[in-house]
Amino acid sequence: MPKLIRLYIKHVLIGFGIAGAFVAMLLYFNVANLWHLVTHSDAGLLAVVVLWFANGIVFAGVQFAIAVMNLKDEDDDDQGGKRDSIAVDLRRLVPVRATAKANDKCR
Repeated sequence: MPKLIRLYIKHVLIGFGIAGAFVAMLLYFNVANLWHLVTHSDAGLLAVVVLWFANGIVFAGVQFAIAVMNLKDEDDDDQGGKRDSIAVDLRRLVPVRATAKANDKCR
């Protein structure tokens, strides 16, 4: 299996695990009376599964984005840019005449 696919699956599973913990905390702390709504409804289990899946998509995306941004580029030799001076031929500069008068208003 390619390394990128393995990285993706690993971090998606981590994201869905974090989403599961998040939904469990929502239910445990009874945020917005969610525990009561889930336990006293016929579709309570479906609501928890949908809540976990929707949050899982978000957390998995964020987790994978963080993992990709933290990838290290091995090709970089860490020398930075060159600080060479650039020669400028001042004889080639073009003079510009000011055509605006003192009475003109800015538009």
